[in-house]
Amino acid sequence: MCLGWLLGCAASQAMADAVPADLRMTLHIPAQDLARALDQYSRATGVAVLVDSQLSRGRRSLAVDGEFTAADALRRLLGGSGLMARYARNDAFTLQVAQVEDVPTPTQKQSPESAAVSRSYATAVQAAIEQNLCRSPLTRPGSYRAVLQVWVGRDGVVQHNRLVTSTGDVRRDTALVESFRNLKIERPTPSALRQPVTLLLLPESSGKRMECTKWEGVSGG
Repeated sequence: MCLGWLLGCAASQAMADAVPADLRMTLHIPAQDLARALDQYSRATGVAVLVDSQLSRGRRSLAVDGEFTAADALRRLLGGSGLMARYARNDAFTLQVAQVEDVPTPTQKQSPESAAVSRSYATAVQAAIEQNLCRSPLTRPGSYRAVLQVWVGRDGVVQHNRLVTSTGDVRRDTALVESFRNLKIERPTPSALRQPVTLLLLPESSGKRMECTKWEGVSGG
């Protein structure tokens, strides 16, 4: 593995050690290349970041704009990147590809019964995604194209997601990623599900359309 560089070395170690975990700070880090965003994050928070340049290459961050704790800011910054932080200590972390525990991927051939379960689960996923996207004018499908990947836990909760291609609108990208945070699929995750699940959202011009009218007036997560 080729390690890229250690960010945040210039930050005061005394400052990093003294910053309480629940301290909120004002941050203004725009959506951009992930490595550059992590550099700005490290300089602003005093948290050291060990980055594998191969892992961060081609990935982008979400904007972090407002008051956050260092941990909350990092979770928001990494949202939609498909990466997660692994802390070496409170003021230093490395990055790794997002993982979901306890969802094995068996190698045996899928039986007719498990194939039927997968089809039923796919229907549940479709319904959850449609209802989720239809809640906000920004994420309402039909006017944009995007590719996302999601990692779903055994309990049906989306634990991580990655925005593979941008919608072309930074605000919509952020809203889209945030909408998938902790999204619940109302059906247990099949053990044979291959992670991550890739989702293709298409504009109406493609002939594929999600109908939001059936979700009007429906609330809940």
